[in-house]
Amino acid sequence: MLSRRAFLQSSSLIAIAPTVPMFLARCARATEIGKDQRVLVVVQLSGGNDALNTIVPHADPTYAKLRQRLKLNAKDLVRVTDAIGLHPQLRSLDKLLQDGRLAVIPGVGYPNPNRSHFRSMAIWHTARFDPEEHSGYGWIGRALDPEAGHSLLIGSETLPVALRGRRSSAVGLNRVDDLGLADAATARLATNSIESKDELIEFIRRQALDAYAASDTLAALSRHGDDASYPTTSLADHLRLTARLLKAGLGARVFYTSLGGFDTHASQEFTHARLMSEFAGAVAAFFADLTAAKLADRVILLAFSEFGRTIKENGSGGTDHGTAGAVFLAGPGVKGGLHGTQPSLTELVEGEPSMTIDFRQVYSAVLTDWMKLTANDAVGGGFGKMSLF
Repeated sequence: MLSRRAFLQSSSLIAIAPTVPMFLARCARATEIGKDQRVLVVVQLSGGNDALNTIVPHADPTYAKLRQRLKLNAKDLVRVTDAIGLHPQLRSLDKLLQDGRLAVIPGVGYPNPNRSHFRSMAIWHTARFDPEEHSGYGWIGRALDPEAGHSLLIGSETLPVALRGRRSSAVGLNRVDDLGLADAATARLATNSIESKDELIEFIRRQALDAYAASDTLAALSRHGDDASYPTTSLADHLRLTARLLKAGLGARVFYTSLGGFDTHASQEFTHARLMSEFAGAVAAFFADLTAAKLADRVILLAFSEFGRTIKENGSGGTDHGTAGAVFLAGPGVKGGLHGTQPSLTELVEGEPSMTIDFRQVYSAVLTDWMKLTANDAVGGGFGKMSLF
C-alpha cells in the first residue's frame, strides 16, 4: 500500500506524464540500441520537377527541337556521361558525383501516370494506386512498423502520409526547441522525488528520464550551435537541423523534408535554376558537414518529385505537368553514376516519354539493401530492385 507521501508523489508524476514527449523518450532508447543504424534522409521536390532539364540528354538532337527556348547548352552541364549531363546549377554536386557518391536515375515513374499533384504525390507516398488507401499508411511508416521505428519531418508542413504507420512513430519539428519538454522543472521534481515500486509509475518515470536525457542533449546543441557552413536557404536550414540531430544521436531512422516551387508553368528558366542551386548547395553542405562529423557513412539522401514535366515547352516559357521524373541518391554507400535508361524522346505515349524505372524498384533497393528492412509490404508487392548500393 502506498503511503500518503508516495501517493502524492506518484500522482504528480502521472499528472506530468502527458508533458513528456513519448517520441523523444523512444528515440533516446533507440539510440542506445543501435548507435550505428543506417539512416535515410528524404528530400521531396514538390510541384513536379522538370526532369528533362535536370538530367539532360544533350546529345539527343530531339532535345534541342523540343526545348528551343529552355534548352541548356552542353558545355555548361555537369558531365555524367558523354551523352548526359546535369543542370548547370547542380554543379555543387559534382564532387559527390566524381567521388562515386551520387546516383543519377532518369525516367522514374509508375504505370498509367496521373498528372494531378495530389494524386501522383499520394501514389509516391503510399506506393499504392487505390485512392481509398491514400489517406492510410505510407511506404516509410509501413517499412518501420516491424521495428516500431521513428521518423522525423523537418519543416512546418503537415506530416506526410509517407511517414504514417501502425506501430512506427513520426513527429514534425522546425527547430530544436520544438522537442523541448513542457514545464520541465515540475516534471523533473516529480520524477526525482518518486519512491514507488509500482510498475506503471516506474514506466512513466523511465519515459521521463529518457526524454530528459535527449532533451538536454538537444538543448546543448541549441545553445552552442555548430560551425558547419551552409547556404542561407530554407532547404539548407532543414538539412543543417537534420545534421545536428544526427550529431546528437537522436535515434530516428528517417528524416523527411521538402523543397517546393517546382510547378513551373511560366518563366521556368530562372525559377528552375534557382531551385536547382538551392537543392545542390544544401545537399553538398549537408554531406560535407556529416563527413567532418564522421557520420556520412551512416546516411543516404533520396530526392524525388511527384512527376516530371512535359517534354515540350509551352508558350509561356514554362512546362506543364508531365510523367516520368528524375531521382537522386547521395551518400558514401551509394553506387554513383547513371543508373537505368534515359527515356526516349521520340517513342511517346500520349505525347510523353514512358518510364524506364518503376519508383517502387528504387524504394525496394533503399529499404532492403540500405535500411535492411522488409520491402514487400511497404511497396505493395515484390519488385525487381535496382543495384544502387
